[in-house]
Amino acid sequence: MNIALYLRHIDDEYRPQLQRLIALLNNHGVQTHLVHHSLPDCPLDFLLSIGGDGTLLSSVHLIADRDIPVLGVNFGHLGFLTTAGRDNIDSLVSDLMAGRYTLEPRTLLHVVARYEGGELSTFALNEVSLHRFVEEPLLSTDLYVSDDFVATYAGDGIIVATPTGSTAYSLSCGGPILTPDSGCLVITPIGVHNLTLRPIIVPDSATLRLVTHPQPQQFSLGMDSRRQPLPHGAEVTLSRERFSIRLVRLGNQSFFSAIHQKLGWGRSGV
Repeated sequence: MNIALYLRHIDDEYRPQLQRLIALLNNHGVQTHLVHHSLPDCPLDFLLSIGGDGTLLSSVHLIADRDIPVLGVNFGHLGFLTTAGRDNIDSLVSDLMAGRYTLEPRTLLHVVARYEGGELSTFALNEVSLHRFVEEPLLSTDLYVSDDFVATYAGDGIIVATPTGSTAYSLSCGGPILTPDSGCLVITPIGVHNLTLRPIIVPDSATLRLVTHPQPQQFSLGMDSRRQPLPHGAEVTLSRERFSIRLVRLGNQSFFSAIHQKLGWGRSGV
């Protein structure tokens, strides 16, 4: 078995846990590969993302369409997308080696941004957001869903989130929680100045177009943890990516156990 361990950096205080993880995997006959910018040439059975949610989001772009299951190991703080923590390395390895896990397919957003002088094409796991810069006027964006005009969003911006991203930026702006298998996208306004505009859920089979107005001069296009400034009048098209990724859930974990544990959701008195 070949397993890649992807990390952007590691604090010295967590280095012993990382070394223990590698030692335990090696004791089970696993060939481990530390990676930072590229994957090894050999076929990989798993990729372990070592860090927090930001690290896991970066790892998705490392594997792209190679269909390698990703297991997030939280060496950070909240780590909602991660499955195991730095304090339960032994059970992580035990569950993985014994096959006590499930694989959850996660939808990705295919992103195409067209603007004067260029085009950007990429994908995102959590969300795509358009956000005004602080010094700029309100950002006005026309939203089309499968060529049907929905509304003009005038405010700080707009978020289009996958089910995976529904518990991230969208949730903090008042969006609903979607289960990973819901087959939907949620469109959530940010600081919108029309109070009748509320988050809306659409099927992920739809194609979304976000057309920005001539003012402000520029805005920020967010794609998970990456940001790209774009000029006014840019058009962003979103659709379901042709490939998905698979996140590993260990033991008897589930989506709802994760939101109970990490978000405190659904508990009595919370």
